[in-house]
Amino acid sequence: MAEEKKKSALSFFMDYSWYKKYLLPGFIAQSVLIAGGYGTGRELVEYFVQYGPTGGLMGMCLTTVLWAALFALSFEFARAFKAYDYRTFFEKLIGKGWILYEVCFIVLLFLIMGVVGAASGSILRDTLGIPSLVGSGLFLVAVAYLTYSGSRAIEVALSWWSYLLYGVYAFFLFVGVTRFGGAISANFAADIVKPGWAMGGFQYAFYNIAVTSTVLFSLNYLETRREAIISGIAAAVICILPGFFFYFVTIGFYPDVLSMEIPINGIIDKFGIPFLLPVWLVVLFGTMIETGVGFFHSINERINSSLIAKRGHGMSNTARGLVGAGLSLAGLGISNFGLIGLIAQGYGTISWAFFILQGVGLFTIGLYKLSKLNKA
Repeated sequence: MAEEKKKSALSFFMDYSWYKKYLLPGFIAQSVLIAGGYGTGRELVEYFVQYGPTGGLMGMCLTTVLWAALFALSFEFARAFKAYDYRTFFEKLIGKGWILYEVCFIVLLFLIMGVVGAASGSILRDTLGIPSLVGSGLFLVAVAYLTYSGSRAIEVALSWWSYLLYGVYAFFLFVGVTRFGGAISANFAADIVKPGWAMGGFQYAFYNIAVTSTVLFSLNYLETRREAIISGIAAAVICILPGFFFYFVTIGFYPDVLSMEIPINGIIDKFGIPFLLPVWLVVLFGTMIETGVGFFHSINERINSSLIAKRGHGMSNTARGLVGAGLSLAGLGISNFGLIGLIAQGYGTISWAFFILQGVGLFTIGLYKLSKLNKA
């Protein structure tokens, strides 16, 4: 009985239908996206800040609009066809072409894990003098445990960490604006817009849109098209807000921030708040774990659905944990290729594949199949 009360106290929000429909998918998407999307700040520099303060802001607004459309349509397609793992989703969407998506998804998974590994190694080495092997070990154990625990535990854990993330990012914005508000205002007032801002926003949107595949397992709560669309738009807003918080602070250090490998380190150093860096380190490690768990759980769900179809029962919890641990080890090995190169070259290339397979696919074949389903 005490254990049941404890579980209820930690997951009370899961008792509310509106939370599971309208907020949970967004929190899961944000949790998975943040470490590879803007946990270090380098990603924002590469895709937005380099186009000038105003140009980058325009690019982020474009990303938000694209995300809202893509999330909403993806959620509705998943709901309509009951496709709650990426294999089922893309089999329904592009038939045998789902194999191409799986290849791209796994490549992206390892790219993101490479970024996560490189970031953790740099942060531990530069700030605490701790070997990166320690952080990798903690990451491995946490990912294995959560993937072992299953969907419910992942939903609750990612929700709680999202609350913490928003608190830390809000504090980061507050400190940045109060201490460097003059520089932020001056840089925005310069109205610098460099060519390429739209392509930056486009690429950022589409290399990150694969995060929808990590959210599919949580969409079974959606019952109507209206709910799917609202949930998709809410997810886009939930995902981009911490990025906007970070971006506004980053602009206070423009153009020096362009040359920083890990912008967050340099910015926090300028803040002069000793406790903020350790707090940020804890949050960043948590986001790395969330990102790994989200991607690995989607792989597990894909394997699980195939096993159920073939033999009538799915994966054991032990098998789920072993898959998570194995993929973690493989992904962390890629981190030796360097953070800036991974982000600049790997992400930019893979975004085109997701644009074609998911973006174009959804707004052509997806809309056609949804209209046929509605008529039927």
